Amino acid sequence: MYRIILFFIFTIPSSIAFAIDSEIAFNDPHLQERYEKLISETRCVTCQNQNIKDSNAIVASDLRREIRRMIDEGFDNEEINGFLVARYGDFVLYRPRYSGKMLLLWIAPFVLFLFGSITVIRVLRHREKLMANELIDDSEYK
Repeated sequence: MYRIILFFIFTIPSSIAFAIDSEIAFNDPHLQERYEKLISETRCVTCQNQNIKDSNAIVASDLRREIRRMIDEGFDNEEINGFLVARYGDFVLYRPRYSGKMLLLWIAPFVLFLFGSITVIRVLRHREKLMANELIDDSEYK
């Protein structure tokens, strides 16, 4: 009996402390769907590669509460994402906004591949010319 009481004393409070608030936050299904989408697309700044929907970090809980409050106050998704980016940077969004920096990150590998390919082709052509010149020079001496 003593073990059962100890079991409940130690397991119930710890399970409550680490619970993720997965209850329905809104009565309106559209708002609930919007809330679920937002928290699943927001990265936990503590957990690195986990969204705040699945995270049990304190920061994630605060962010879920803040997003819930902003939806209640009538903010749209862009305003909420703007708030998150202003506070935590582009890293907080799984799908960051399109900007010059992001465009550079997407284009840079293709540009580097193009320059590398051009360099390889030029080196191979130069070697081919050198080899052709050596063959001509060798045939003159015979």
